[in-house]
Amino acid sequence: MTTASDTLAQDFVRFAIDCQVLRFGEFTTKAGRLSPYFFNAGLFDDGAKLQKLAAFYAQRILQQEAATGERADMLFGPAYKGIPLVAAVAIELARLGRNLPFAYNRKEAKDHGEGGSLVGAPLRGKVLIVDDVMSAGTAVRESIALIENHGATPWGVAVALDRQEKAVENGQISPYSAVQFVRQKLGLQVWVVATLADLLQYLQTDAGLQLQAAQVAAYRQQYGVL
Repeated sequence: MTTASDTLAQDFVRFAIDCQVLRFGEFTTKAGRLSPYFFNAGLFDDGAKLQKLAAFYAQRILQQEAATGERADMLFGPAYKGIPLVAAVAIELARLGRNLPFAYNRKEAKDHGEGGSLVGAPLRGKVLIVDDVMSAGTAVRESIALIENHGATPWGVAVALDRQEKAVENGQISPYSAVQFVRQKLGLQVWVVATLADLLQYLQTDAGLQLQAAQVAAYRQQYGVL
């Protein structure tokens, strides 16, 4: 969860806009909606950007662990975008004194060498899944199944942006966002660096982004969840 005075979220939104990872215009989402903004985490595409992105994740993870009193035992990155992300976050957490093992999966199992679909530390204990964004929650459910199949506990998910909009599954509009579904229906912790509300707050405080603020507010009114 983020709050109205969440400076970490505001700093992240500014960073995403500066990197042109967060763009404004007309974009068609996977659900077929015409969105006034688009977030493409694949454009955190050099060492400096990835390092700073990992710092935002690490700070949010440490904040939430301190607030809840609960701690993950390891990190997991789902292929493909989660692979460099989980490695970068693990490095940043270690730099901050929180050294956690991590693993990631291959899309296809390897039939030579060490074999299997997993790379890295053995899955064990409470596992925090690290990914870029959450759309329909499909990737999360695949990760949950993989983690459970290895005898570990899928415990939480950390993502960069919560779009806070109603998900579409099998052609039906859900009353939940993907994040709400994972929290309420799958019972996992979900920690986000920033939300759509944080984005809107940032836009509303920038005199040069009032048109974008109005468009994002209208989109949220039409498709958003409480």
